[in-house]
Amino acid sequence: MSEHRPPQPAEAPRRTAMGRPEPVTIEVDGRPVPAHPGESLATALLAAGERAVGATRGGARRGPYCNMGICFECVVTVDDVPCQRSCLIRVRAGMRVRTAVPR
Repeated sequence: MSEHRPPQPAEAPRRTAMGRPEPVTIEVDGRPVPAHPGESLATALLAAGERAVGATRGGARRGPYCNMGICFECVVTVDDVPCQRSCLIRVRAGMRVRTAVPR
């Protein structure tokens, strides 16, 4: 009996690593955090382990939710400008970020 093999797709092209700029340093609540220029600030905060950027009046922690600027759950202060949606802000070297998370 001959073994029947289904047709195989053509070999997929090799994927290469995404080219990203070298990391820069941003300041988050007074501590240095590495981030890649051009990525969203919400992404940089999540990559740095910051799961929450604020808190409700009842003290429940809140963090990025929609990541497209609709929900306002990721609001932070950037370079002394309050109420900035971190999912819409692009990382740049030297930016200072303050979250509203009680420490």
